[in-house]
Amino acid sequence: MTGEVSLEPCTPEPGSFAVDARDGRVGRVMGRVGPYVQLRPPGGGAEWDCPPDLVRPAPPGVVLRARVTEINREGQLPR
Repeated sequence: MTGEVSLEPCTPEPGSFAVDARDGRVGRVMGRVGPYVQLRPPGGGAEWDCPPDLVRPAPPGVVLRARVTEINREGQLPR
C-alpha cells in the first residue's frame, strides 16, 4: 500500500488519527460536535468539522508522519 486511504467510513475514537475523504487532510480526532467529527491538524491549528460518513481511518504511514509532526511541534514550543 502506498498511503492510499481506505474507502470505508469509520467511527474514529477521540485521540486517533483520521482522514477527511473530501480533501485528504489528516487530523487527530477531537470528538464530535452535533452531527460532525472534529479533526485538528497534526501539530495544532484550527479544528474543522467533517461529516462522519466522510471520515476514513488513517493508514499507518500517515499516522507515523502525523505523530512526527506533533513531536517536532512540541519540541519547538517555549518551555
